[in-house]
Amino acid sequence: MKATIKDYIGSVRPQFLLLNISCVAAGASAAFWRKGSIIWTDAALVLLGAVCAHASVNLLNDYSDFRSGIDAMTIRTPFSGGSGTLQRHPELFGYMLKMGLFTAAVTAAIGVYFIRSQGWTIAPLGILGLLLVLFYTPWLTRTQSLCLVAPGLGFGTCMVMGTDLVLGGGYSAAGFAASMVPFFLVSNLLLLNQFPDLEPDRIGRRRHLIIEHGIRAGAVIYALFSAGAYLSIIIAVAAEVLPPLCLLALLTIPLAVRATMVAFRDGTNLPKLAPAMGINVIVNLLTPVLLAAGMFLSI
Repeated sequence: MKATIKDYIGSVRPQFLLLNISCVAAGASAAFWRKGSIIWTDAALVLLGAVCAHASVNLLNDYSDFRSGIDAMTIRTPFSGGSGTLQRHPELFGYMLKMGLFTAAVTAAIGVYFIRSQGWTIAPLGILGLLLVLFYTPWLTRTQSLCLVAPGLGFGTCMVMGTDLVLGGGYSAAGFAASMVPFFLVSNLLLLNQFPDLEPDRIGRRRHLIIEHGIRAGAVIYALFSAGAYLSIIIAVAAEVLPPLCLLALLTIPLAVRATMVAFRDGTNLPKLAPAMGINVIVNLLTPVLLAAGMFLSI
């Protein structure tokens, strides 16, 4: 069967790109809260760069996992196991690589634009983000500590802090505090998604936390990272780095607790784990949005 437009679009996994909106909103709100205004066209350009970076990771991940054979062994869920596009249409193998590199190039071009217009302060975050995009699947997933924190560095440190830096005119404590929420939560997002992929990942010579130390250790780290996300909000508000209304983000704690309990109790049971993976996605999307709302409403 010939590939359709849906197959080409599906390889980007557009349903996951909502996370970029949440993270950029958190960074933009930090800049807006401390400055009182932002340039919305710059915000749109930042969002485009963030979306292209995430799309590039997804495309290069499908390309790499098809090449290694991992995707052929995984039990695909709505939240893990790749898009499945290359299993249905292996002729799109070259397209995946080219589009992955093209979207990374778009992100790099936007970064260069902001370097030229605002100076070199954005360069360290931009370079780190680009390295994470290009090397996450083929290299970072083979080192357990880097595999664990790379998603959080990309979506938290690079995306949230980078947005605050570009729109706010410099680094800030508010931007750093806001970045810690996606740092912990997005790291957890990928961590929980590794639970059902344990054996295929092991065969594919990955070396993440679950492979090295088991499901139980993964559940413990998941619980600690969840706590870290919410404690970072409480500490930032107590230190007056973020406004009190940012405590709205704590409303997702019951969802995070529920997902954590499932990770401990049913980490090896995919039918029971899958709903928790869905809850995990909701926590990742909603918590930064509530954090952003707290800052926007505090103006």
